Amino acid sequence: MASIARSSLLRQVAAKPTNSLIANAARATAFHTTARRDILPPLPQKVKGTVNDAAPVPPPSPSHGSYHWTFDRLVAASLIPITVAPFAAGSLNPTMDAILGATILIHSHTGFQNIIVDYVPQYRTPRARKIFTWGLNAATVVVGIALYEYETNDVGITETIKRVWAA
Repeated sequence: MASIARSSLLRQVAAKPTNSLIANAARATAFHTTARRDILPPLPQKVKGTVNDAAPVPPPSPSHGSYHWTFDRLVAASLIPITVAPFAAGSLNPTMDAILGATILIHSHTGFQNIIVDYVPQYRTPRARKIFTWGLNAATVVVGIALYEYETNDVGITETIKRVWAA
């Protein structure tokens, strides 16, 4: 008799939390997660050489490596005084506008170039790297022409900043 009562009691206790647990888990799952889908398939895996081969050292170039990093930092640091100078001097000069526009353009180009170098590896996706690089070069030329037109045919960058600031 004790064994019959015990088994039915255990079945009731064990069945009740499981049903509510499953129901709550189903609601939480429907609310919080979606099916796992790969957005892009993985790139082809290629192994070149062996584990003991040394990493290839790129040839030294003054336009890459530490020189490139130093140039990026100098351009970024020079943006602060170049942006403030026309307003501190009290005169809005087209020459300062041209220097500011060129510095912004160079800073943007080198920044996006660094992103392409970091996130589109040459050895895994050479065609995509070339497409992104040419796209960046084309966009830089278009923005450079647009800045030139804005400087020569409109009010210019510093006058626009002055008007927005006063508005």
